[in-house]
Amino acid sequence: MTMHHFHLQASWPGGRNSSGYIDAGELKTKISIPPEMDGPGIGTNPDEMLLGAAATCYLITLAAMIERASLPLKEISLASEGIVEFKHGVSTYQKIIHQPYISLDSTATDANYKKLSELVKKADESCMISRALKGNVAVELQPLIK
Repeated sequence: MTMHHFHLQASWPGGRNSSGYIDAGELKTKISIPPEMDGPGIGTNPDEMLLGAAATCYLITLAAMIERASLPLKEISLASEGIVEFKHGVSTYQKIIHQPYISLDSTATDANYKKLSELVKKADESCMISRALKGNVAVELQPLIK
């Protein structure tokens, strides 16, 4: 069994409305509470980072599956939205909505489109971040296939 280790160093110099810094290899950025939650909005925040992890994992997984299936990919992009509920002083990440846009080139067959539709769903089931969120944060797919 192969194990991969990822590391992050964080600094936070003050209280709730301070800003800090994270360094996780290629990811180096300021962090704070977002303005939507009455924070200073400096750099990124955990809500954006969770959305970013889920979105990039899904997109990369889908792209790899399309490649392995030898589908004639023309274009792939993704818009994602994270929904956080704030109730009784507690924030809860409710849902992530992925809206993948996938276009196959003119050589694509009906069988290619059928396979693509299957892969759009399978990528969510296979993505390790989606699997980590399962049972805690709903993930919804709203694909646009051309």
